[in-house]
Amino acid sequence: MIFGEIPVAEAEGLILAHSVRLPKGAFKKGRILSAEDIELLRSGGVTNVSGARLEADDIGEDGAALALAQTLAGPGLALGKAFTGRCNLFATERGLVIPDTARIDRINLIDEGMTVGTLAPYSQVEPGQMVATVKVIPFALPRAIVDGCLAIAREGGDMIRVAPFRGRRVGFIQTRLPGTKESVLDSTTGTLLGRLAILDGELASEIRCAHSSHEIAEAVRRLAGLDCDMILIAGASAIVDRRDIVPSGIVEAGGEIDHFGMPVDPGNLLLSAHLGEIDVLGLPGCARSLKLNGFDWVLRRRFADIPVTRHDIMTMGAGGLLMEISSRPLPRAFASPKDPTALPEDRHESGTTKIAAIVLAAGQSRRMGDINKLLVKVDGTAMVARAVDAALASGADPVIVVTGHERERIEQVLAGRAAEILHNPDFAEGMSTSVRAGLNALPADSAAALICLGDMPHVDAALISRLIEGFDPARGHAICVPTYKGKRGNPVLWAARYFPAMKNLSGDVGARHLIGEHSDAVREIECGDPAVTFDVDTPEALKSLNKAAEAD
Repeated sequence: MIFGEIPVAEAEGLILAHSVRLPKGAFKKGRILSAEDIELLRSGGVTNVSGARLEADDIGEDGAALALAQTLAGPGLALGKAFTGRCNLFATERGLVIPDTARIDRINLIDEGMTVGTLAPYSQVEPGQMVATVKVIPFALPRAIVDGCLAIAREGGDMIRVAPFRGRRVGFIQTRLPGTKESVLDSTTGTLLGRLAILDGELASEIRCAHSSHEIAEAVRRLAGLDCDMILIAGASAIVDRRDIVPSGIVEAGGEIDHFGMPVDPGNLLLSAHLGEIDVLGLPGCARSLKLNGFDWVLRRRFADIPVTRHDIMTMGAGGLLMEISSRPLPRAFASPKDPTALPEDRHESGTTKIAAIVLAAGQSRRMGDINKLLVKVDGTAMVARAVDAALASGADPVIVVTGHERERIEQVLAGRAAEILHNPDFAEGMSTSVRAGLNALPADSAAALICLGDMPHVDAALISRLIEGFDPARGHAICVPTYKGKRGNPVLWAARYFPAMKNLSGDVGARHLIGEHSDAVREIECGDPAVTFDVDTPEALKSLNKAAEAD
């Protein structure tokens, strides 16, 4: 490729390196100049232009990027269109990104003009999420360079792939000590359900027993007989040795201990074992929270059928210092040389990880005529009940449903669910009153709240759990907003610091404008699912919902 500044008279066929403004319009970077373009440049007073001219053995930037991207893409990936020297790869299913880092490094070391970038290994992705990008820096590359990159990409197996999550049946054991509260065990079960929802897993059975090796062994045997793919054990007391009560119970049941401990914090006290083909994990205490920890790293890989050996666990240290979670008894900040009595400034959010959900179910459905849209059945379940079920299964605690219009009918369809029902007598004054009522009913130790809409029937527990998982005020992620193809949707998760401003809202509005006012605290979470932007707000939307149900 020849590159440089040349007289306009010699520039026909040149690829323009920089945009050129003319009296009537402009030529953009990358334009291939024609004879007509040359005349326009001359008449506009332009004498010289900078650009590139391809030689016989050159491959243009788009062709080179596309050729390598096609060769890189393994299962679970789709190509975008090559444009301006870039071709992106997108996930087609939910799972983990598996790049061959060694070969990617070799390609990037061949020439500065060819680059490949991917998400970090084992990153969790959703359908439609960008996983990797191939970018050709100059306007063209010599064929020999492109061929060299392609040869590396073709050497072995898939160079970049998405390992999809597959449904697994999980057995869960929780042990008790004298004084253990059932509410703590219930909360832990809810957290696990939130994790499994994200991974498309199923809780086959839960057993609660005394914190003794014999009872744990009996529980493991019972769960193994239920065709479980995995058994998880949350002990009432942390495992401190591979001969402790939980591992002893696994061995008594016929299992083998593979490894104890991991260089990931939180998550140091993870126990890895197996019983035949069944994975058995003794959980660290941090697994009672939805915040990312070492348990998640192992769980996700196994749900994607990726082996996790002793060596794998022992080499997780680089990047293994994860964010702090408040459920740990000794946060790292308190063990530092700083004043051990000094709490973080935002004590309210740092002192708990309890995240509530408020389901708004008070609307009058004015645009629906005589129909109360919240009572319309979707797949056999009332729309509002679907919204509440999703919130309950997500791990949110508590789940508060704010009623108003036809409260008795709403309460009737929600009967038996573990949600708190709260009536808003001022519902006719608009949505803001229901938001206020729900916030006023939250426990004082709530770190955040999801504002869920009762008329969004396709928002599921997995989606809500992803918002909860994304909440990270310590890193500036205090408002979590789901998006679909760049468009923001609902529900939205709000840190407790915004509750006062939300309570001051008035009329039939939500808190959407506060997102713009606090954009620096917003974390957008691309969901790859139109559910976050679809609400049944009009008769047309209801017809669309019914047609979709009939098609299924």
